[in-house]
Amino acid sequence: MSYDWKATLVFLATLVALTGIGRFLAFRIPAIARMRELNHEADERKLSRRRVREAVAASNRAGLATNVFFLIAVLPFCLSLAPRALWRHAIDVVAVLLVFDFFYYLTHRFLFHGKALRKVHALHHEARTPTYIDALYVHPLETAIGLVLFLGSIPLVATAMGAPLSAGSMAVATLLFTQLNTINHTFVNLPDFPFRWLSRITWVHAAHHVDMNRGNYATLTMLYDRLFGTYEQPVQRATP
Repeated sequence: MSYDWKATLVFLATLVALTGIGRFLAFRIPAIARMRELNHEADERKLSRRRVREAVAASNRAGLATNVFFLIAVLPFCLSLAPRALWRHAIDVVAVLLVFDFFYYLTHRFLFHGKALRKVHALHHEARTPTYIDALYVHPLETAIGLVLFLGSIPLVATAMGAPLSAGSMAVATLLFTQLNTINHTFVNLPDFPFRWLSRITWVHAAHHVDMNRGNYATLTMLYDRLFGTYEQPVQRATP
C-alpha cells in the first residue's frame, strides 16, 4: 500500500464537513437543543473546578498528538480514493467499528478495570452522573490508548482486506466512533418518540458509571457484553 496524502486530506475534510452538518441539523431539533443547554449548565459547574479543567486539557492534548501522528504516519498508507461498490463501503465501516469495539472491550474490562490501569481509569469514573464534558474527563494515557485502538483498527482491517479502505467510509466510521463515545456520556431527557434509541445509548453507559464493579465495557455496541456475560441493564437518570 502506497502513501496517499490526498486520500488522507479527503478523509479529514469529509469528517469535518459531516460533523458540522450533523451538529447543525441535530441542534435544529428543539428537544435536542434543550438537552445541549442542560449539559452545558452541568459542564460549567464541573469546569469551575481546576482539577477538571486541567484533566480535560491534558486529555485534549493527548488526543491531538495521537491523531496527528496517525494522520501523518499511518492513515496515508491505509486510505484510498478509488471508487468501490456501496456494499463495500458499508462492510468497511462495520468491520472497523466491530474490530475496534472488540479490542476496546478487552482493554476496558481487563486493563482499565483490572489491576494494570485501574487507577488511571478511576479518574473517568469520578463521574457518577456523566454529562457531555465527562467524555473528555479522561486520563491522557487512556485517551491515547482509546484512539490507538480505533485508529489502529483501520490499518488492521485494510491489511485483512488486502487493500486500502475508502477515505469517505473511514470518515463515516470515525464520525460514528467520536459521536457515540460522546453521546453515551451525555445526559438526555427526551421524549420516547422518536428518541428512545438515543436515550437508551446513554442509559446503558450510565449503568457502567454507577461504580467500578459494573459491566457494559464496550463503547459502541453491547454485542460483546452480551456475548461474554457482562451486560448490565440500563439506568435512567432524572437529573444531569
